[in-house]
Amino acid sequence: MAAGRQWGVTASDRPTYSIGAVSRMLGMPPATLRAWEDRYRVVVPDRGDGTHRLYSRNQVEQPRYIKKQIDAGMSAADAHRLLEDEIGSQRWSGGPAGGERGPLVLIAERDQYAAELAEYFLHTEGYDVCVALDARRARELFDERSPAVVLVDLLISGGAGFRLCREFSASGAVHLLAVSALESANEAVSAGASAFLQKPLEPLELVAVVRDLLGTSAVAHPAAGGTPPG
Repeated sequence: MAAGRQWGVTASDRPTYSIGAVSRMLGMPPATLRAWEDRYRVVVPDRGDGTHRLYSRNQVEQPRYIKKQIDAGMSAADAHRLLEDEIGSQRWSGGPAGGERGPLVLIAERDQYAAELAEYFLHTEGYDVCVALDARRARELFDERSPAVVLVDLLISGGAGFRLCREFSASGAVHLLAVSALESANEAVSAGASAFLQKPLEPLELVAVVRDLLGTSAVAHPAAGGTPPG
């Protein structure tokens, strides 16, 4: 079986996620990922320094695809052969979202690891995502990209998140989701945030809140004849 392939370097192909992060994303032990890599040589992460494995976004979606086939009753060997055929015939799209991306979410987050996880889960759900790791870059991306939603870590750049919320909310054209390890819901709303989540973020809750803010969930769109939430 052929070794893992290298494609043109795009954001989806860039080595980004550690094996521990991938393990948490997929709910699979790292030992399984290592065993599949050693045995089948289809999903082969980057090891530029010879030690740590780093997976691209595409390479996260590939073991997810394999796991789905195994859960449906296929053997691991057959699932890897099927994935290799998909890649070889260029039917593999690189992930479940494929095609045109959804609304843009700007993540203004001081913690790169937390930013990468939030980016991954939102991107997997079909959203376009850009990331800023300091307040200055967040302002630049806000002006350049006009995001639909901004996730703001209130402690970014030494607590500049409150100021960012006030500045961004003044535009009147964006939904603000404030996050913090501290209980700061009242302060966040006072600064202009539409919603607040306390860290560490739970991925499903994060995605659900973004959907609610954009009006794409059952909470924002109650069934016909129902009573909107008060």
